[in-house]
Amino acid sequence: MSVRNLMNRRNYLTAMAAALPAARLAKGAAAPPIQLHCDLQLDPAREKEMLENYRKVFRPIISKQPGFVSVTLLKLKIERQGKAPAGCSYRLIISFQTEDQRLKWVASDAHQKVWPSVENTLVGPKFTALLYDPVE
Repeated sequence: MSVRNLMNRRNYLTAMAAALPAARLAKGAAAPPIQLHCDLQLDPAREKEMLENYRKVFRPIISKQPGFVSVTLLKLKIERQGKAPAGCSYRLIISFQTEDQRLKWVASDAHQKVWPSVENTLVGPKFTALLYDPVE
């Protein structure tokens, strides 16, 4: 391949790379998925029940919902700096493509069926819910 062809190829690839962000915006590319973070106040005596319900009931059903991206259950290991929410040993992170899709999930019969399997193992105010939009 000649030097001239290599230069033309390089210029072409550079122009294409520069055009990608503009093309994404012009096409109305989807925003990054939303995340809902729920700090859960679990009844310690029902931890095994909650984990089983999360794995066998809640997670399989939510993962089939339109717009679903991910669900993660985290167990607090240690407070490195600052204080964790009082009494909350678990954090549930749910991600959907849009908030509208998440709200449709919450209003669905499936949610009404499976959420109590987790919520019934919680105590006190039960949970806090914070909605986040990822920053690009």
